[in-house]
Amino acid sequence: MSRRSGGPPTVLLVHSSSGRYGADRQLALIARGLDPARYRPLVVLPEDGDLVEDLRAAGVPTRVRPLAVVRRELLSTRGMAGMAAALLSDRRELGDMIARAPIALVHSNTSVLLGGAAAARRRGVPHLWHVREIYTEFQLGWSMYQRLLGATGALACVSQATRAQFDGRLGTRARVVYDGLALPSLDALDGRATENHAMERRARARSALGLAAEGLVYVVLGRLSSWKGQEVLLRALAEPVLASRAAARPRVVVAGEAWRQAPGPRQGLSDLARELGVAEQVRFAGFVDDPGELYAAADVVMVPSTQPDPLPNAALEAAAAGCCVVASNVGGLPEILTDRRTGRLVAPGDPRALAVVLAELAEDPLQRRRLGQAAREDIRRRFGVERLLEQVQGLYDELLGGATPTAAAGTTATGSGALSARCTEATTATAPITKQPAKPSSAER
Repeated sequence: MSRRSGGPPTVLLVHSSSGRYGADRQLALIARGLDPARYRPLVVLPEDGDLVEDLRAAGVPTRVRPLAVVRRELLSTRGMAGMAAALLSDRRELGDMIARAPIALVHSNTSVLLGGAAAARRRGVPHLWHVREIYTEFQLGWSMYQRLLGATGALACVSQATRAQFDGRLGTRARVVYDGLALPSLDALDGRATENHAMERRARARSALGLAAEGLVYVVLGRLSSWKGQEVLLRALAEPVLASRAAARPRVVVAGEAWRQAPGPRQGLSDLARELGVAEQVRFAGFVDDPGELYAAADVVMVPSTQPDPLPNAALEAAAAGCCVVASNVGGLPEILTDRRTGRLVAPGDPRALAVVLAELAEDPLQRRRLGQAAREDIRRRFGVERLLEQVQGLYDELLGGATPTAAAGTTATGSGALSARCTEATTATAPITKQPAKPSSAER
């Protein structure tokens, strides 16, 4: 185990982006929340951005250099050649960084990063791959890629659905490590607030978003992408079961931008809304700096993913905020919500099924409130930051030969005062934004 002058070992954390979306905030939680008596973080990000500023402001050593990231647009002869060159550069330069620091362990915070594993192998140090992707559109190359991922020391999968794609072939090396709640403004959304206080908070949030204080507001947030289901939502609004009921016609806020703020997806959704005759109901809010305002303003939060979504942070956060959440019954979403107990689950890609549930909820405020309250209690209990940090550090311990396997496998956190204090600090590492990491199979990572 490499140590600097007898101090705790240093972990090199590498990540594929520098924003404030779901995976970015999870990286910040881990880097800021590590027990300084056990591990010290050193973060490498591929470009300057909000995450770089947030981590440095928090005192986390952070370096910026280009990294080889697997994206759909690179899956061509020219793209693959460029990625191979970038991977060789990562192997050399990250490997040199491992030797200089020195680094005891490398943690790649997404499985679309290859350089961390290559550099760790070069220098003979353990490597942990965080798998935040489900490769549903990558079947032709999945067998080879699965073997590549399986060659590492351990995999932390963000959901059972994510782990299931390995078909049990990796045994206990593939562990489920659920994300932690990374939105500091959730604490202000207290489910015990009085009705008057809740109404005042909702009115303030709606005013800040330019929405009327009265009427139904439905919210969807995340990357603008075909697999995130914004198109399904627009089509649901036009379904007769929803469109024919004046009382059930909500205002809909679509929050988020496309990858690298490409204008095409937003324009396509806007055109579709006009074609369907629902444009007056829909507001495109773009990148929202604090989703807490969206959750406070919402009567229903929707996560209409059309393909397996590993563990959408928007669903976690909205449920923890006490919102009524309607989500697709696919990927890791059923691990977050239980239908009719803590939320509503619908068939993915089915506008009518979504419309039926939205119409029902529009006319049943008691059901919305009951589901939101139940979700808040359940999610805050199961997805605490303490649990995430204890599991991650348990995996570090195991890979470095210094801890019991049960700690890495997902036992509950210690709940100590020191750990709780670090978790509170960790949630302020990044100002919150919209949603969950994009899938490499959709070329949006």
